[in-house]
Amino acid sequence: MDESSALSARDVCFGYSDDDVLHSVTVDVRSGEIVALAGHNGSGKSTLVEILAGVKVPRRGAVRRRGTLALVVQRPAVPDALPVSAADVVRIGTWKRGRRLSRSTARRAVERALDRVGMSELAGRPLAELSGGQRQRVFLAQGIVCEPDVLLLDEAAAGLDRESAARMQEILREEAARGVAVCTVTHDDAAVLAADRVIRLERGRVI
Repeated sequence: MDESSALSARDVCFGYSDDDVLHSVTVDVRSGEIVALAGHNGSGKSTLVEILAGVKVPRRGAVRRRGTLALVVQRPAVPDALPVSAADVVRIGTWKRGRRLSRSTARRAVERALDRVGMSELAGRPLAELSGGQRQRVFLAQGIVCEPDVLLLDEAAAGLDRESAARMQEILREEAARGVAVCTVTHDDAAVLAADRVIRLERGRVI
């Protein structure tokens, strides 16, 4: 693993049954940079992010991570009957193994994260009553609330209006400026142009 890399994958292969969807993929994400994962639908981008996050285990190859990690996904499946508010969802992001924040510290962190994504006024609103774009902002707040060392996003801007998407890009730049390694799956041209580096996948291979 390169000394400047917070996240590294080497010769990663992953498949369902006998068919690989990732073929010997090698990537590095350095602290303080934004990397965009681009490519057509079905190219393996989301699978790669899940492997980088530890959600999936590669069939072959190795992934190394340095520090804490947060994953923000597109439209996570949440039952509408789940009695949680926007603030409750963000507070879940403060639950880190081996690290317990005091109640007051956690409350301030949640308030700040919600403010950064423009959701302070809806902090007490039930998650089920929020629009898709508002939910995405809440889950972004959950990802940044504990200031992770690595921030992974899988199409997290989906459903956001132009202003909210632009604000998300500002937040990602702010996170990178404080030394976070940011890796985001995106189809958005503006997000690709704003990245420090672009990794393109095609049929499970880095091109």
